[in-house]
Amino acid sequence: MPQEYGPWGRVYDLFRRRQRNGTWQRIFTALQVRADTKDLITWEINVDSTIVRAHQHAAGARKRGTCRTSRPAASPPSRATTALGARAAA
Repeated sequence: MPQEYGPWGRVYDLFRRRQRNGTWQRIFTALQVRADTKDLITWEINVDSTIVRAHQHAAGARKRGTCRTSRPAASPPSRATTALGARAAA
């Protein structure tokens, strides 16, 4: 940091203050408008589908080691449990 700007903490505080109150956004927008009116910006949009990927679990993939099969609708109910959660003797 150059000496004439003062301590880095003060510079950072000023930067954050200007970021929060929208000063940097207004400067960027003004520069963008100027460049656009002079046709210095080309507004082309390119979407590459190879960068749009979901995590394997987002797609419903099974985790390793937990292969659960769903019970058929007509399966008998499980054995009754006691109030403490232990299975009752059959």
